[in-house]
Formats: sequence, C-alpha cells, structure tokens
Amino acid sequence: MGHSLLTPGLEETSPSQGGKEAEAWQPVVILLGWGGCRDKYLAKYSAIYHKRGCIVIRYTAPWHMVFFAESLGIPSLRVLAQKLLELLFDYEIEKEPLLFHVFSNAGVMLYRYVLELLQTHQRFCHLHVVGTIFDSGPGDSNLLGALRALATILEHRSTVLRLSLLMAFALVAVLFHVLLAPLTALFHTHFYDRLQDASSRWPELYLYSRADEVVLARDVERMVEARLAHQVRVRSVDFMSSAHVSHLRDYPTYYTSLCVNFMRSCLHG
Repeated sequence: MGHSLLTPGLEETSPSQGGKEAEAWQPVVILLGWGGCRDKYLAKYSAIYHKRGCIVIRYTAPWHMVFFAESLGIPSLRVLAQKLLELLFDYEIEKEPLLFHVFSNAGVMLYRYVLELLQTHQRFCHLHVVGTIFDSGPGDSNLLGALRALATILEHRSTVLRLSLLMAFALVAVLFHVLLAPLTALFHTHFYDRLQDASSRWPELYLYSRADEVVLARDVERMVEARLAHQVRVRSVDFMSSAHVSHLRDYPTYYTSLCVNFMRSCLHG
C-alpha cells in the first residue's frame, strides 16, 4: 500500500493488486473527515472502498479553520480544496469516476469549495463526479451542537484552555450571526445555503440519525427536500439511535452495504 502526503491528514491509498471485488474501472473515493477526526478513524471508512478496488484519498481540515475562520465567514478552506483536487492530477487519476464521502459540517465546509471549483475552475470542470455520500450532515447553525463537537475535540486539553476556546468560539459565533452576518453575506454564502442551491446533479446519499446531538435530523431532512426540489436523485437513511458520525460503528454491515451499493449504482447508473 503506497502513501503520499499533501498536507497533514491527507493520503492517497492505491488499491492492492487483485483486491476483493475489483472492477474494470478504478473509482476514486475522497473522504472528508469531521472536525478533529483522527486519520486512524477515517481509515476504517477507507477500508470499505479499498477492499473493492478503489483509490482512496482521505483528508480532515484543521479544526481551528473550521470552528473559527469559517465561522467568521473567512473562506480559509478554499486553498485546501484546490490542493485536494490538484492531487488527482498529480497522481494522474483525474479521468477516473469520483465519489465524495463527506462527514459532518467540517467535511461539508470543505466540500462546498470543491463544488465551487468544479464549476468555476477550468482545470477541474471536466472531473467526472458520480455521487456524494453525506454522513451526519449538513447541519444549519446549531450553536449547542457545534459546542458539543468542539468540546469533544478539546477533551484532552487542559481545562483552562478548553473553557477558553469554547467561550471564544461561542462569542465568535454569536458576534458573527448578530453583527457580521449581514455584511459577510454580501461576499460569503453560508455553506448550508450554498449546498441547498448547488448546481451539481449527481446522486446524493444522506446517512443521519435523529439521536444525533451535534447535527439535527431536521436540518438533514430539510436539505434532502431542497435537493429533491432541484431534481437531484437523493436517498436518505435515518439510523434512529446512533450518535454523531457513529453509524458505521453501530451498524457496520448495514452502513457498508449502503455505501457500496450507492457507489455501484452511481457507477453503473
């Protein structure tokens, strides 16, 4: 298995020769991790696709960009999205079918810039995206859920640092929504709104749970309705009882079958 690093957390994994269920095509799957996700956790999702002969790229955006810069309307993840797509050309796999597997709002924030680049950047507009899977997202402005997510990321930091960062994030979020949102809206659309109206028309699969305390089920369901209204082929599955980004852990067989069957339907549909 070969490894190549672009920035911390991003690696490309080549499929092993004669891998299980190998196909004539060699789809590329890009995993965009949740806030604070460790690569060893994302690797468990990578294995789903690697066993089926896929090339897998996994990347998790730095949590401070997600929770602070993006929360202030600063498009800090745009450069990372461009580097991510350029990696396809570096490995000469830009002609392969491309599937995105996006986790939580951190993954969605990065994905929104990928969508913009696919539409506006001449080099990327010919990439062949066949579908997107959303796990535990997207959510729309849930401050309490975001604080829970950040608290989880900071759980091993000192108490003083953890409380300071949580208070700073809450202050930034309130300041942005109360005072700055009307100004930044002129040049920076919120990622949830951007995704609702995205011009992409490839199929989408939403995997979520009403037990999720970070991203509310109603936000995911509202997104599904919006995408259906845009004539996008959408499927959604409510796991009912699993926590945020815990669906694979709680329902490994079912989760895997949903992802694999969706990928195959996108490739052959």
